[in-house]
Formats: sequence, structure tokens, C-alpha cells
Amino acid sequence: MDARKERVAVLSPVAWRTPPQQYGAWETVASNITEGLVARGWDVTLFATANSVTAAHLHAVVDKGYEEDRSVDPKVAEYLHLSEVFEHAAEFDLIHSHYDFMALAFSRLVRTPVLTTVHGFSSPQIMPVYEKYRDGYFVSVSDSDRSAGLNYLATVYNGIDTSLYPLQPTAGDNLVFLGRIHPDKGVHLAIEVARLSGRPLVIAGIIQDTSYFETQVKPHIDGCRISYVGPVGVAEKNALFARASALLHMNTIPERFGLVLAEANCAGVPAIAMDLGSCREVIEHGRTGFLVNDVKEAVRALEHLSEMDRRSCHQRVQQYFSVETMVEAYERVYATIFDLEAKRR
Repeated sequence: MDARKERVAVLSPVAWRTPPQQYGAWETVASNITEGLVARGWDVTLFATANSVTAAHLHAVVDKGYEEDRSVDPKVAEYLHLSEVFEHAAEFDLIHSHYDFMALAFSRLVRTPVLTTVHGFSSPQIMPVYEKYRDGYFVSVSDSDRSAGLNYLATVYNGIDTSLYPLQPTAGDNLVFLGRIHPDKGVHLAIEVARLSGRPLVIAGIIQDTSYFETQVKPHIDGCRISYVGPVGVAEKNALFARASALLHMNTIPERFGLVLAEANCAGVPAIAMDLGSCREVIEHGRTGFLVNDVKEAVRALEHLSEMDRRSCHQRVQQYFSVETMVEAYERVYATIFDLEAKRR
């Protein structure tokens, strides 16, 4: 494709490397957008940690993510990073922010338009910032995760690199949980589903709530029926998917998007997810998994896994949740912004 004249800055978080080696959903999406734009001829600069990997221009003032190097002060890293982006704003035609509410505080100090992808509202306490800057440009990652009054230009579903998760043609025996070890993600409910169904469960992810892990997860780990393997990267995820009959996603709060749902489906693994938030947008009930309301429904859904067509799971991800589909949607959003900005001049 012909090179684009517009210059785009993609602002990624600095909690983890972009793309992350294990955990880091926002960094994953920022990376996928960056690489997808470069592949389609855009002039992109990625603002991320210095150890990030990209085909775009990399601009970094923070060596490593503050979650990867605990000697780094998170606030110092964040404000060095954010100020660097906006001090260079005049060099770009658009800043595409994946930095939640903090980047908004800089947005009116520059003439360059700022597009914010809202990956989720972490707390009601941050909403005054969004309300102050509600007339900016916003994209939601699901129709279910929106705040009334924000100037949304579109919903753009997160896209994954489908080549990273090849179709696993046959099902294994394990149930798999992938995600943060935190009450919000319902690991304790996944354990209960495994116990009631008599199926082995493999748990993978970072421990974000130590007390929760110690009291509601660790006592059940026996290395046989319930196993915990820690944080995992792409290769380890695929190894889990190869032995999986289903992914359990027993979230206790509305899901914002759920990258792991798309990753599992891409590998042909159906997902059993609580019907909260975006799960019904990512999972097609009865085709790529089952939406449930409690543990008992999840156990009953396991009895219908043989009805799932693993190839259909894979094909739906390619259609709706690929990097290419996501980047094409963002190109349309960018075009809208450039048109609006041209009319204001």
C-alpha cells in the first residue's frame, strides 16, 4: 500500500513492554495497532518502553516497565513518558492514546488531536477526568463498556494476531483459566466448576491479589485436579490450548472486552463465560461457546462442548477480531478525525 502522509503517535502504557512478554492487555492492543498500521503504510511512532519491539519508530524515555522493574517509580515513569509524547505533539497529525484518563490532562495543551481508546473505566473516581474532557475523541472497545456523554466516534473491537494462535483441531481434557488472579476474574468460580464437573483445571496468570490467591485459590491447588502454572506467554498459551476442552471465564464484573476469549477461540477452544459486559459481543452463544449466569449453568454447558465446531470458533475470530479488521476500523476513525479537524481550521 502507498505510504500515508499522516504521522501517527501511538501512546502505549509503560507498565510492561510493548508487546508484553506475558501479561499486558493494553500493551498488546497498542502493539497490534502499531504493527498493523505500519503494515498498511502509515508513518507511526510508538511511545513505549525502551525494550519494546516494533517495526515503527520507537520513542522511549523509560527503559523498562515499572511492573517488570520494581526499582522504577510508577508515577515518575508515567509522567516522564506522558510529557515526552505531548512535548513532541507538533511532529504528529494524531496522537492515539491507550493511556486511560491521565493523557487527557495534556490533550488541550496541544493542537494535535488526541484519540483515546477507552480500555475500561477502572473506578468511578476517575470519571471526573473523562467528564471534563468529554468532547475529545473516544473509541470504545465494546458496545457494553461505554459512559454516557463521551464523544464516541465508534466501537472498535480489539484485534489479535491470529497467526499466533493456530487452530488446534482436536479437544483435550483440561479446563483452562487464563487471566489475572483477582476476584474480578472469578478464579474461585472456575475452581468450583472444575470441582463439580470432575474435570481438571489449569490456572495461568499473574497474581494480582495475593490475599485472594492465598485464601481462595492456593488451598485448592493439588497439581493434579487443580494446577497453577503462573504467568504465560504465547507459546505456553498454545500449549494450554492444545490440551483444553474449554476456557473458563467466570468474570464477576462486566467484562470490558476479554482478549483471552478471542485468543482461545482463535485456537479453536470454546469459551464458557459469565454473561456480563462484552462477553456476549465476543462469544456467540452456542457457536463459539456458552454464556452462563452461574456455576451450575457453566457445569451444564460443559456437557454440550461436543456440539462446538472448533473451526467456527477460529473463523469468527478471523472475521471480527483480527488485527486487520481492527486497523481498518481505526483507519475509518482517523479519517473522521482528520475531516473534522480540517473543517475547524
